[in-house]
Amino acid sequence: MKDGFVKVAAAAPVIRVADAEYNAGRVIEWIRAAHAQGVKVLAFPELTLTGVSCYDLYGHRVVLEGAKKALARVAKATEGLDMLCFVGLPLSVGSRVYSAAAALYDGEVLALIPRERVDQSPFSAPAADSRSVRIGDADVLLDSCGSLFCCEALPELKVAVELGADRDAVDPPAQRLVRAGATLVVQMAAFPETVSSREDAELQARCESKRWKAAVLLAAPGKGESSTDFVYSGLCLLAENGKLLAAAECEDSFAVSEVDAQYLTNLRRGCPDFEAEADCSEYVWGEAAVETVLTRKFFLHPHLPETAAALPAYCERMLDIQVSGLVKRMEYAHLDHCVVGISGGVDSTLCVIVCAMAVRKMGLPSTNVVACTLPCFGTSSRTKSNAIVVAEQLGCEVRVIDIGKSVYQHFDDIGHAHDDYSVAYENAQARERTQVLMDIANKVNGLDVGTEDLSEFIDGWCTYNGDHTSMYDVNLGLTKTQVRANVRHIAETTGDRILKAALFDVLDCPVTPELLPIHDDQIEQKSEEAVGSYSLQDFFTHGILVCGFTPSKTLRLAKLAYANEFTDEELKRWLTSWCRRLFSQQFKRSCLMDGPAVQAFTVSPRVGFQMPSDGEAALFLAELEENA
Repeated sequence: MKDGFVKVAAAAPVIRVADAEYNAGRVIEWIRAAHAQGVKVLAFPELTLTGVSCYDLYGHRVVLEGAKKALARVAKATEGLDMLCFVGLPLSVGSRVYSAAAALYDGEVLALIPRERVDQSPFSAPAADSRSVRIGDADVLLDSCGSLFCCEALPELKVAVELGADRDAVDPPAQRLVRAGATLVVQMAAFPETVSSREDAELQARCESKRWKAAVLLAAPGKGESSTDFVYSGLCLLAENGKLLAAAECEDSFAVSEVDAQYLTNLRRGCPDFEAEADCSEYVWGEAAVETVLTRKFFLHPHLPETAAALPAYCERMLDIQVSGLVKRMEYAHLDHCVVGISGGVDSTLCVIVCAMAVRKMGLPSTNVVACTLPCFGTSSRTKSNAIVVAEQLGCEVRVIDIGKSVYQHFDDIGHAHDDYSVAYENAQARERTQVLMDIANKVNGLDVGTEDLSEFIDGWCTYNGDHTSMYDVNLGLTKTQVRANVRHIAETTGDRILKAALFDVLDCPVTPELLPIHDDQIEQKSEEAVGSYSLQDFFTHGILVCGFTPSKTLRLAKLAYANEFTDEELKRWLTSWCRRLFSQQFKRSCLMDGPAVQAFTVSPRVGFQMPSDGEAALFLAELEENA
């Protein structure tokens, strides 16, 4: 269970109503099949061994005794298997009959958990006192719904079980158990198939797992149930923190994937709704610490929707957040102009588009956006041309201000040789551009709108008090992949053919600061050659900062996601670079200007991810070396 991953599954085999002996054979088949796939937690529906549609037969001695014998047979079949199984059956204790979940592990029945909510069903509510039930040769405690099953090999994995109608209670057992520390909730369901049952179950599982910061594993009755009043579908599904990982609805349904228990625990840190330490003294299982073979998909762009169909609405929402933030700031400050430094790069392109949208929303002319291209020693005609074309097509006022003479004068003032291409050579240009933009903004009653994005602030690929700063940054909350997605969305939806062509050319250009001299008008200084692919950087940011993964775990997932794009050595090299820059460049994040967050993660020094400006990366680098 390396890195906190554990393979879990839900199964709904085709059964025969009231034939516990036959049903035990089907359950054993699926237990063995699941074990062969490396499953560590396996859930079956409520009343697995008899079916949920027995009606008054649940009270008959033949059915009840048959269910007990079938359970003993299933339990024996788990001997030697490192897998926690949950099987349902009707259970008699004296004159009472319960719908119970049997927790099985390594040949034993660990516990019998009765359903709490009975309503008008033939079952009884749990008794106040504890009682034991004879299963095979052992007496098993009839426990309450307040039990947790804790994995010794993976302390973050704490399993709770919930039966049938209990999931619809006002205060369901699962909710109480989650507060007590459960990270995986097994829901042994009893609902039939309807036209909306799958949609409803998936929505509920996603919502519960998101609210609880947990995983929900559900198994509903299968196709073998009686059709007297209902039809059953065998729906099985798994959700984790609002995301559906697996689902199946057919004969012999089987849904399997991996839950990240470490991730769920990371999400709960600092949240007072959860117990600091759950009591795991009663039911402990899972001694073997083995590596889980991952079948989950890990997407290249975790900051974007997983489906292309969801991307347009997502981009429109990002744009609305950017525009709304800028409009509020301008109205509050009584400003009527935006001033933007346009370079022909993707960030400044998105920025000038957002500014044009903002002034239109304020009822101002597009010419109130002053788009300044500030060419100097590293500016190519391609980027300069794209910048001007985009601004002109948006109706902005375009100003071309060559800052070369001013920068040379500055070099002379500070005694810097004109052919000394050190960091001072580069940064002087960036700071001169910022000075020009801010002074123009003051002159036109405007706001100098920043263009730097979240990815560049995290890797520190910006000049302190140069492009690093502005009066308001509309890109501060967007990663590079989100910026590119927005520009691509605008390019694909605009009816302006000239603007469309320019935007696509902007997307095709390499990311560059354009601060070193060029030859033959070709872009030579490429950011990704120095700091790595921005797609990869955003993947690292999501893993380490958003999810709280270790560097080695992040590298493992990057190897799966980027297997066809980078070698393992390249991935490790860029992750090492990312970790170093995360710490060494924090001083630039500690004094960032205002700008709207578009996702739950930001590096704002006021409300975002915060860290000291002189922290050390040593532990992160050591963890990567030791475990990669």
